[in-house]
Amino acid sequence: MIKKIKLLIVDDQELFREGLMTLLSIKNDFEVVSQSNSGEEAILAATKFLPEVILMDLRMPGIGGVEATKRILHQHPGMKIIVLTTFDEDDLVFNALHAGAVGYLLKDVSPEKLFEAIRTAYKGEYYLLPSITAKVMAEFTRLPRAPKFEPGSQFENLSRRELEILKMVATGMSNKEIALSLVIAEGTVKNHLTSIFNKLNARDRMHAVLIAKESGII
Repeated sequence: MIKKIKLLIVDDQELFREGLMTLLSIKNDFEVVSQSNSGEEAILAATKFLPEVILMDLRMPGIGGVEATKRILHQHPGMKIIVLTTFDEDDLVFNALHAGAVGYLLKDVSPEKLFEAIRTAYKGEYYLLPSITAKVMAEFTRLPRAPKFEPGSQFENLSRRELEILKMVATGMSNKEIALSLVIAEGTVKNHLTSIFNKLNARDRMHAVLIAKESGII
């Protein structure tokens, strides 16, 4: 039996919610367990239906998507939230990612990209469109650049391969893309990332990239 990823759709436009639900229903590995028209409803639905991935709009009456993301992840840190919105202003992107979203998509995204994003988020990986990745990296480049790491620092413990993979992650590449580029198994990439996170005391991919940027590694 195919494992179904449980989804929650959050958007204040009923027509969009219904259309999205119809689209997702064509895939046999997705199950929409509920839909909400506001941040308040989403917080309650997350606790009641325990979705594994949430598709979250940002600008809604009452509690918006960023605040709802914070509250949901505070209560259910294992849930994965993908922003699905019309807006890509820098402050919205950074606030959403800072709140804990693992993906940021625009509503004109292709169905296949949406499906890929859901499956990627479910596996615990980030999924950002190239345009969003560019915004994130542009913000990183504006940060004060620290000196290169010194002997005895946490980066000295990273292998050459781990540094190579970390730089690839910083460009927005997925595990699959990294594996294809380096001609190694995707599982090997995951093992390297786990090692990188442990050595840098990083929570996740984005945190590891930020640590590396602040330390002048990338």
